[in-house]
Amino acid sequence: MPKQNYSIVLCGQAGQGVQTVEFLLTGIFKESGLNVFSTKEYMSRVRGGMNSTELRIGTEPVRAYMNRIDVLIALDKGAVEHLSKRIDENTIVVTEKDFLPANFSHSHIDISFSKIASEVGNKLYSNTVAVGTAAGLFGIDVETVKQQVKKYFGRKGEEVIEKNIQAMQKGYEFGSDVVKNQKIDLSIVSSGKSSEQIVLNGGDAVSLGAIAGGCNFVSSYPMSPSTPVLVFLAQKAKEFGIVVEQAEDEIAAVNMAIGSWYAGGRAMATTSGGGFALMTEGVSLAAMLETPVVIHVAQRPGPATGLPTRTEQADLELVLYSGHGEFPRVIFAPGTLEEAFELTAKAFNIADKYQIPVFILTDQYFIDSNYNIPKLNAKAVKVDKYISKTQKDYQRYAFTKNGISPRGIPGYGEGLVIVDSDEHDTEGHITEDLELRVKMVNKRLARQEEIIAEAFEPTVWPSKEYKNLVVCWGSTYHIVKEALESLGDKHTSMMHFSQVYPLHRDTLKYLKQARQVAVVESNASGQLAKLIKLHTGFDIEKKILKYSGMSFCVEELADSFANLLGIGE
Repeated sequence: MPKQNYSIVLCGQAGQGVQTVEFLLTGIFKESGLNVFSTKEYMSRVRGGMNSTELRIGTEPVRAYMNRIDVLIALDKGAVEHLSKRIDENTIVVTEKDFLPANFSHSHIDISFSKIASEVGNKLYSNTVAVGTAAGLFGIDVETVKQQVKKYFGRKGEEVIEKNIQAMQKGYEFGSDVVKNQKIDLSIVSSGKSSEQIVLNGGDAVSLGAIAGGCNFVSSYPMSPSTPVLVFLAQKAKEFGIVVEQAEDEIAAVNMAIGSWYAGGRAMATTSGGGFALMTEGVSLAAMLETPVVIHVAQRPGPATGLPTRTEQADLELVLYSGHGEFPRVIFAPGTLEEAFELTAKAFNIADKYQIPVFILTDQYFIDSNYNIPKLNAKAVKVDKYISKTQKDYQRYAFTKNGISPRGIPGYGEGLVIVDSDEHDTEGHITEDLELRVKMVNKRLARQEEIIAEAFEPTVWPSKEYKNLVVCWGSTYHIVKEALESLGDKHTSMMHFSQVYPLHRDTLKYLKQARQVAVVESNASGQLAKLIKLHTGFDIEKKILKYSGMSFCVEELADSFANLLGIGE
């Protein structure tokens, strides 16, 4: 019987083209009607060191990282050793014999990618040979493979296209012969649905959400893993009328974004934890000016430079407590690509409406993970603008019942729009009137009630009737979900927070309903659990934490749930 899904891992040195193989195979399998998911782990170097990509294919949707390797395509010496802890007797290792460690005891398929590529004309075609081999092993229609190769190398010229097709065909023939002669069964049934869908990663989804939300200015100092958002918006700048500024540093980047909002723009700054540390004074500035700003923070392990190309969820408290003084804010942490699109678009409306900083909190795993989804409906996104035309007697900080003053912009109306980083009066002039200071603080905090009322409810899956509850946030959504599915326990549900601040008012109700509660977080201290205890008084004692720089995998979470909560079939 065909398997429902396979895990294919590609591994080679940085600069060897592992990403090319991933990109081509993702397109090939998707166009064949299979569901796809890919994620990568890579070192912070341009060349050398071992990088790997996991590509999962499935009859049904596959959207989470697994430890299991069904097929390993090792493109370089050291790849097998790099992944040795994930290889078992069921792993099909496809590589050159000389690339295997001396003590390797499992069976393997011997193929010299470089030798076959040289026969075509150049060792550079090794990656395309590997693509063809994988397609042949899984019995993909060769014409589908050809079309994807043509599409990928389309701008390289006819000779390059033809050579890559030859390389692919030789690899395809090898893979097909292996299946026939060695009786390896890698059959899988196509769902037929994915070919009409799109493949995105987290960076794409955040960027598309920003465009849908009316973003027309983005500023950033490039910093992994947030850079893909800057690159995507730069590529679409002319098409969507976006001003893109690569600033000299993060301080300049956040201040540019604030300045854009002041002038009537809808701006976003994108960065990672170390860059955001420099932006925190700007966060306070936005709060005092009551100027909207949207900031995307893609997390990676710290402190300092830490592991710059790895993943972690350790900057929640950094974002939550960033900026001196007391003022409202909203923090989104999308768990799916659809949420990343919807919440990023929503962030611009909320920032505009409440005149506050709004944060999109992602991480390296989320930004670099791809999978297929139905096409996004940008037309369903409404861009809400809250700019007021000013009169001669305009007061930028006029007192109102909900604390939100009419926001004017220079040149739109007859009024003078005065803002200042010092405490100020209703017109925006500096003041040291201490009674007025209290009123202004209360004014800024007054909007918190409306912000809480508008908070997104956590997702409870599969049922709101449960005995056990697994709490998670951000990028762990699909991993937790698949781990629970694999256990098949009908009494356990997941509660996922895509808005981590402020918490939804029903948070405590959901927690108190469960007999057992555990939290899953990619950090060392359980930052969401601490936040929940602070605001609800509920102490989640059972914690599953990981902070090695790698994401959780489905199997380890399933084991942790079984051991910690005593669940499973």
